[in-house]
Amino acid sequence: MEITTIHLDMVQSVALAIVSYYIGTWIKSHSAALQRFSIPAPVIGGLPFALVFSLLKIYGIADFTFDDTLQKVALLCFFTTIGMMASLKLVKKGGLLLVGFWFTSTILGILQNAIGMGVCSLMGIDKFYGILAGAVALMGGLGTSAAFGPFFEQNYGVTGATTVAITAATFGMATALIIGGPFGEKLIKKYKLKTPKAAKEDAPLEEIDETETTVTGENLIPAPAAAAEILKALGFVAIAMGLGSILSTYLGQFITLPVYIGSMLIAAVIRNIGDFSKAYKIEGVGMDCIADISLVLYVTMAINSLKLYELINLALPLIVILIIQTLLMVAFAWGVYFLMFGKDYDSVMLAVGGIGFAMGATANGLANMQSLSDKYGFSPKAWMIVSLVGAFLIDFTNAIIITWMITL
Repeated sequence: MEITTIHLDMVQSVALAIVSYYIGTWIKSHSAALQRFSIPAPVIGGLPFALVFSLLKIYGIADFTFDDTLQKVALLCFFTTIGMMASLKLVKKGGLLLVGFWFTSTILGILQNAIGMGVCSLMGIDKFYGILAGAVALMGGLGTSAAFGPFFEQNYGVTGATTVAITAATFGMATALIIGGPFGEKLIKKYKLKTPKAAKEDAPLEEIDETETTVTGENLIPAPAAAAEILKALGFVAIAMGLGSILSTYLGQFITLPVYIGSMLIAAVIRNIGDFSKAYKIEGVGMDCIADISLVLYVTMAINSLKLYELINLALPLIVILIIQTLLMVAFAWGVYFLMFGKDYDSVMLAVGGIGFAMGATANGLANMQSLSDKYGFSPKAWMIVSLVGAFLIDFTNAIIITWMITL
């Protein structure tokens, strides 16, 4: 019996993402357990759809495919807004903490490759599979997997390299979104940490600064001006995306990098020209809205289209590697991101953000952070550091790590 293929075009894929997101939001609002563990709404609403689609595929009933055109646009748009946050003045504020987080994340990438290669050596299989299930898939995510998979196949003759990398990245993405929020909750309760919302509630009324602004969309402006603010921000983002695509094509001739790097670099240039010339202002509620919407759309669409059935076909070595990688991630998040960087609320956010981008995608990390932020309050410092390192800086060092360890 021939399986029925059902293709959702780009509009239908976005519509499903919005529906599943609000289903997740509704379920979370009615579940004390999901709220307690801070599971992101895209996960709650998206995973059931992914599971149903996978079961239909396994039993030969229907094969759902998705047009990911707008998913890619949402990803590009989101990381462009991250580039717009890369003010040199803000980076300076991040200081040694930003450098330390970048350095330790680079060490984590090396450890991911070392573990993968070690398991492959013990089980008598090609070490390249260990790298593919290491920093390529986990620290790099789906984008790096799609870029490096064909590279391993064409240059080193690794059979099924792209499938292995994407499957491992799929596992990492799903796992990071499931364990990130509960891990942060555990740290906050175990160490009885003071959170921003608790601090604001305890502060005397006169000490609360109502003019404080963040990048979380909390800035309030009159409704008639909102459309103008969003359109202005969209203009900056569109210009950066357009010029960035040209830059990414150029950089791709020399080094394998995610497609959004060019847009992020151009966005950072636009942001800093505005900061130092004071000719225009980038940050504001308009940019916040675009970042929030593109993040929700990308993460939810990515989860909806997860091919969970591919995890069933994992070979034993890959299963062993990914289990050990998950244990490494939890230990590293606790021992380094949390304990080394202060044992406070900011370090909790660094830890859950680190789990997200070091096991799948920066968007995952920010989704984990946003889920905790909704409950406990925002951490501007951690948001900036995870955004810059996870979406920008680590891609350069990760590409170097991968190409270096191939030769070992």
